[in-house]
Amino acid sequence: MLGPAEAAWTGLIEDIGGRFVPLDLQWRPSKSEFGRIGLLQHKKRTLVYLTPQKEEIAVAIILGERAYELAMTSAIPNRIKQMFRAARPYAEGRGIRFPAKSMRDVAWVAKLIEIKTTPK
Repeated sequence: MLGPAEAAWTGLIEDIGGRFVPLDLQWRPSKSEFGRIGLLQHKKRTLVYLTPQKEEIAVAIILGERAYELAMTSAIPNRIKQMFRAARPYAEGRGIRFPAKSMRDVAWVAKLIEIKTTPK
């Protein structure tokens, strides 16, 4: 189903798995075409939500306010910053969704997870 985005899926799991040990991939039911959503968790904390789709991965990530502020001053692409600015703030943070198709996208997902997990 992932087609050319399979390399991005594998790269993302390997990259995040190398930074966060142990890393757990939990599958939950979803209304997506694939029917499942994957939660990458480290010590029961959900880092990112991944949904396999046709030739891409739907990435969903939530940043708390401190991580949001760090993201706004980071080198992540302006399109991702704009999505966070437009996201409604909730008690758990601001959440966005975007497609990942390539290894370049994997690098931005990894950067967002790095920001999310930056110690105080």
